[in-house]
Amino acid sequence: MQQISVTTNPKIASVYEKYPDLVKDKIMELRNLIIETAKEIEDIQSIEETLKWGEPSFLVKKGSTIRINWKKSTPNQYGMYFQCTSKLITTFRVLYKDTFQFEGNRAIIFPMTCDIPKKQLKNCITAALNYHKVKHLPTLGI
Repeated sequence: MQQISVTTNPKIASVYEKYPDLVKDKIMELRNLIIETAKEIEDIQSIEETLKWGEPSFLVKKGSTIRINWKKSTPNQYGMYFQCTSKLITTFRVLYKDTFQFEGNRAIIFPMTCDIPKKQLKNCITAALNYHKVKHLPTLGI
């Protein structure tokens, strides 16, 4: 695993702090998985953790934005969000229809009570972080 620089917007800490404890643990698990996956991708030297639409978001060069969030309106679930105009969710639905729950063409949804299938989710994260390099490949190189 290589060293990469992680640039974090200072305002993001207050967003994480507002989550209830159980939710915060789940969201931080997603955060850590995104950063860990970025470190495993050779071409990535840095990742930016920022806020988009008030949600924790992760950006890399040649990648597609990944957002994570929990919403009070759906308290029993949280999600990882992708650009709805990309092929990401469409591809993930084909590959992981029996593994993940999806919301439209923009999110993978996780029930609060369920363990995350990390290997499969890391494949999805890798595809998003490499999106502009793999978008022409069948199944985005997964």
